[in-house]
Amino acid sequence: MDLRFRGEIIHWRGPAPYHYVAVPGPEADELRAASSLVSYGWGVIPVAVTLGGTRWETSLFPKDGGYLVPIKTAVRRAEGVDLGDEVELRLRVEVR
Repeated sequence: MDLRFRGEIIHWRGPAPYHYVAVPGPEADELRAASSLVSYGWGVIPVAVTLGGTRWETSLFPKDGGYLVPIKTAVRRAEGVDLGDEVELRLRVEVR
């Protein structure tokens, strides 16, 4: 499954503060529909993410009925993006 979408980089001050991009509704619906095939527990979904020329592997976190994509500090620096910037992401989900 490949998904492409745009979203704003946000900061969440939870137990592990991090920067994220929320997956939009239609794409989140697709992920939710496939979650039983791809989640390894707790609703977390492993993905490969591409932002600009940077690709990394991470996991989507379920939040308020949707999903958040963690954006690593090293990725933000490499791509010259920061809090409040709108970015285009590509997610690749491997269905087992």
